Amino acid sequence: MNKPISSTGESLEHGRSIVFRNGLVLTMDNTHRVLKDCDVLVAGGVIKEIGQGIKAPDDALNIDARGGIIMPGLIDTHRHMWQTAMRGYGADWTLSQYFVWYYLEHGRNFRPQDIYAGNLLSAIEAIDAGVTTSVDWSHGLQTTEHADAAVDALEVVPGRFVLAYGNIQRGPWEWSAEKEFKDFYSRRIDGKGDMLGFQMAFDVTGDPEFPERAAFEVARELGVGVTTHCGVRGATGDDSIRLMHDSGFMGPDTIFVHASTLSDDSYHRIAACGGSASISTESEQSAGQGYPSSWKLRQFDIPISISQDTSVWWSADLFTAMRTTLGADRSRQHLEAHLKDETVTHLDLRCEEVVDWATRGGSKALGLDSKIGSIEVGKKADIVLVKNDESPVMFPLLNPYGHVTMQAQRADVHTVVIDGNILKHEHKLINIDLARAKSAVEETVAFLADTIGEEAWNAGMNPEVPEKSKKENPYQYTK
Repeated sequence: MNKPISSTGESLEHGRSIVFRNGLVLTMDNTHRVLKDCDVLVAGGVIKEIGQGIKAPDDALNIDARGGIIMPGLIDTHRHMWQTAMRGYGADWTLSQYFVWYYLEHGRNFRPQDIYAGNLLSAIEAIDAGVTTSVDWSHGLQTTEHADAAVDALEVVPGRFVLAYGNIQRGPWEWSAEKEFKDFYSRRIDGKGDMLGFQMAFDVTGDPEFPERAAFEVARELGVGVTTHCGVRGATGDDSIRLMHDSGFMGPDTIFVHASTLSDDSYHRIAACGGSASISTESEQSAGQGYPSSWKLRQFDIPISISQDTSVWWSADLFTAMRTTLGADRSRQHLEAHLKDETVTHLDLRCEEVVDWATRGGSKALGLDSKIGSIEVGKKADIVLVKNDESPVMFPLLNPYGHVTMQAQRADVHTVVIDGNILKHEHKLINIDLARAKSAVEETVAFLADTIGEEAWNAGMNPEVPEKSKKENPYQYTK
């Protein structure tokens, strides 16, 4: 592959020092400083200096950030990356239809190479949208060969990822106990550093026997966190939270995904354990897990991060996720006021807080806050420049937090730096083989459509829900 060159003829090769010049910096540090006409120097993969008129090394790449916003990279704490090979296929699905297609009928058809294809395209899509860290909530890992394929794809793209290992076709007490799983962790994850983290991804169905206990014990043995869907209407509710809490398996490294439709008692338990919630507002609005939970989580001071869930429905654009989160939260505030014949005069949730959830919230949830999530000297250089001189949307810049959440979009992502390396510049991906990803996904789509058959494939965009599943919870581990 040819060495990447900027429009001004400068080399964009990895390892080169970088200095952003004269931008508006959202530091997202503890004081949320906003710095105008500011420079940010990156060298050796970390942020070296922040200020005006920085003297940079002679060989540093100078990036003109005037008219743009320099901010920490966005962090997505829950995305089923393997499903990106089916982008948009389930755009009209309900949650029940999703369960039927993936859990009960066709999810087992995915081969290792299909997991690879979805992960590869998803990893590229994330970087293009300014998402520098993604949690791959990978619950399609039927074998360790599937898991190897997932990691292979993540290692092709030089972003920051966390593999959340799961398998919806078997109980977590089964797959986590196997020697192959622990060997996989030792072979592919252990010692990889912060560019490839690890979680265990499984759900607690509320069975009073609590068979998931065994999987929690494996997570504790490995010293890794657990990410779990909870507060999903009709599926995982208060019984799930109570079993985890009373058994001592909830802590700061536990991420509760969605966290809608829970009782106050459950929210108290989550708050008391120090865990955090990953909210996917577009998903909760459209699929039906429950009303997007940020308005409720804030009442209990539960830390929040943002996620996009799956591209089988939605895109990986966290700008959209921030916007929909604001809309859902504010709608609820107005609704609650109107029910009491009152009027909201000041909004509880401000744009600044949502930008924090999309950056610092993610770094805290993943235990990476000492390394990423804010623009501070000494932290890893995961930086996004939001700038688009060709778009009327990027002018004027009056309220930077409001601009990021309400105005900006993925097309405005000018430059993406991860671990000090430029992966996108001047709105173009750098040294990333999108054609390879497209080819892999094209083969996967052809395979799935052929395996299922044309009639079932077309019907799958609006699948019938089996009569039994209408009455019982389909959100369970199948044999």
